[in-house]
Amino acid sequence: MKSRHVVELLVAGVFLSSMLSTPAQGRATLRNICRVKGQEEITLHGLGIVTGLNGTGDGGGSLPTIRSLATMMQLLGVPLGADGAAELKDAKNVALVIVTATVPAAGARRGDRLDCKLSAISAKSLAGGRLFSTPLTGPVPQQNPMVFALAEGAITVDGEELATAGRVHRGCQLMEDFSNPFSEDGSITLVVDRDFAGFQVTQEIADLINSRLAFQSGDGPLAKAIDQIHIEVTVPPEYREHLVQFVSEVLTLEMIELEMGPRVVIHERTGTIVIDGDVEIGPVLVTHKNIVVEAGGAGAAGQFVPVDSQSDDNPKLKALLAALEAVRVPPEDKIEILKALHRNGRLYAQLIIE
Repeated sequence: MKSRHVVELLVAGVFLSSMLSTPAQGRATLRNICRVKGQEEITLHGLGIVTGLNGTGDGGGSLPTIRSLATMMQLLGVPLGADGAAELKDAKNVALVIVTATVPAAGARRGDRLDCKLSAISAKSLAGGRLFSTPLTGPVPQQNPMVFALAEGAITVDGEELATAGRVHRGCQLMEDFSNPFSEDGSITLVVDRDFAGFQVTQEIADLINSRLAFQSGDGPLAKAIDQIHIEVTVPPEYREHLVQFVSEVLTLEMIELEMGPRVVIHERTGTIVIDGDVEIGPVLVTHKNIVVEAGGAGAAGQFVPVDSQSDDNPKLKALLAALEAVRVPPEDKIEILKALHRNGRLYAQLIIE
């Protein structure tokens, strides 16, 4: 039976760095914290056939694969015989895959080549396979079944353990132009990145634009904060024929002090925890598996010598994580504890899970 670890933390924590309580500040140009509405990525989709697999395909028992293969053969002028799809019952080197390609936010032109990604539906491995020519449609093919690109080529798998997913380098060729408009009715709209979104941030951005660029137009303020994400900016008359120059000047404006506030970013796949700013937690008793952690409160008093006797009554997240590390708590358990603290309102920071 595993021993029961009891870890008690004192207010004001273990690390000297945890005693600082100023929010994270820094310089940032607008292009680093927001984008222009209309400049979004577009994902194209398709259902394709992979050939040339070494017995790791879907097999003759996969009816969707057999039907797709039969349809492809008929389109190529090789119709099936009297037995129909039963003739393909031994097709073990073929697999049905989902194919996607992402058109960049800046747009692309007909003939451009992009990487495309593949995911097997039931095949054991896509290693050594080749994607047969696959038409790709838009995000909502039911509304617009138009073919925007063709994808084909040799497949590179993501690794032995992820052999059911892969990509074709520059395997997607666009059949249409993609040009994303960024101005509508004489204005542009800035969209703040979700990591910086907030009413205070959008108002500060609007004030910045008005203080730096409004003098070029006699029609009043150019920028108006719409909500915690969007800022609408009127294009001055002298820039109506020079939209690119205007957008460039707006996005190069610099925020002198950007208060981002404390944040905790969790990468669940890798188990990484990134603490941005001086994150505090409320006094709490955490019981998780065979671990008991008391952060703050009277129970922790007298166990450590406080570094700063003038600090507030809230323990620091860094000290909590250090205590969990001391008793070898796995990363996935730390993440679950942080989620629980956030749900209970004891994590005094924005929690971002990626």
